[in-house]
Amino acid sequence: MAERAAPERRPPKRRRTPASLTGRIVLVTFAVALIAVLVTAVVSVGVVQSVAEGQARQQLRAQATALVADAATSATRLDRLTQRLTVLGDRFAVVAPDGTVSGPARASVDDVVVRELQDGRAVSTTTTIGGRDAVLVGIPGPAGGGVVGVRKVADIAAGTAELLRWIAVALVVGLVVATAAGWLLARLLGRPMTRLAAGARELAQGRRGVAIADQPVAEIEDVAAALRTLDEALSASEDRQREFLLSVSHEIRTPLTAIRGYAEALADGMVPAAETARIGATLTTESERLRRFVDDLLELARLEADDFAIDPQRFDARGTVQRTVEAWAAACARVGVALRAELPADELPIVTDEMRLRQIVDGLVENALRVTPAGAPIVIAARTTDDGADPGGVQLEVRDGGPGLDEADGAVAFERGELRDRYRDLRPVGTGLGLSIARRLVGRLGGAISVRRAPEGGAAFVVRLPHAAPLRSSNTPLARR
Repeated sequence: MAERAAPERRPPKRRRTPASLTGRIVLVTFAVALIAVLVTAVVSVGVVQSVAEGQARQQLRAQATALVADAATSATRLDRLTQRLTVLGDRFAVVAPDGTVSGPARASVDDVVVRELQDGRAVSTTTTIGGRDAVLVGIPGPAGGGVVGVRKVADIAAGTAELLRWIAVALVVGLVVATAAGWLLARLLGRPMTRLAAGARELAQGRRGVAIADQPVAEIEDVAAALRTLDEALSASEDRQREFLLSVSHEIRTPLTAIRGYAEALADGMVPAAETARIGATLTTESERLRRFVDDLLELARLEADDFAIDPQRFDARGTVQRTVEAWAAACARVGVALRAELPADELPIVTDEMRLRQIVDGLVENALRVTPAGAPIVIAARTTDDGADPGGVQLEVRDGGPGLDEADGAVAFERGELRDRYRDLRPVGTGLGLSIARRLVGRLGGAISVRRAPEGGAAFVVRLPHAAPLRSSNTPLARR
């Protein structure tokens, strides 16, 4: 057979290096300043031109008014005005009362302007001189006609060129200053962010107690506060993990020591035949303790890894409680503990995972049996919830007549190993994982678990489950709660 060609290996894509914060801020600042400068330049040119044209119109109006006034006081008006227009240049024309137009600017005066002046109305409009735009102002005379002044827009703009140059210089200076200010701002913001990034890298490398300085900018201080909180949380979590590993090591070492000791004695032939059964029973007990502890660890690991599913079905919770009582009756009787159930006469229908519910109740009964003295009771009670939030739900209680828990214990009862560490030298304790597992199981079923003082004198663990658990496939991991 021909050998199959090996698949072509594609080179890994290079990760593009992100732009720095300083560069981005400088670029954004420059872009914003540039846009502002361009907009200001456009507006400034328009404003300057408009103002210049207005001033030109006012100047023409003043000069034309002066010419009209001069003509009104002169006996030879037309001759007088003609002489004055020659002195003023080509910007003026005279409209006689009969409509005759004379003067250097007569070509710019059309019939519409002549009629307006003959009617005694002033004129302010635009026209053309030699194909170029110009402004035109006409002032009527007292006896008809009037004086017309004209000035090219190009001449007006030429007078504003120097002003526009200075405006351009000012805008360029503003652009440079804004860019420099953006660079300074980027430096002010970039340096603390760089220090915070260095602190985050130290946390990622395993260092704890990293000094995160206070920051003057509120948003950057939020990031710094978050890193401080993360540092504290990581330290607390690692301390708890360290304590937990020490506790696990101690718990595993105890049954392993017993198993190894008896196994070596059996291997060396030091156990009499009459003691073989007793030693075998001890080995079985210790190995069962070890198995249960490992099972607890695996259960907890599955819960925390989201690899834990439920299989909801409809059933009567009373039957679950009754089967639990039957299963634990013999163990309770051996130590003189009275186990009983408190159940309603009607059914307690619920849609949830019955196996997980039984696992929860078994764990709570096991904890109760460990601390309940002979002669004291353990009660498993169940009823429907009577509040408005979920009237179809079920509430189960496991109450005991043991030493109970105070208010401080109740606040940490479901934290991993907390009660075990508090009472390991005062009362019988387990692995410290049972209540933590119970809380997570109840949470997976959509319910809640709490602890309070029991009427029997000990602790009462209360499990409240909704009428229907969240529907999940048995092969679908649940979302983390």
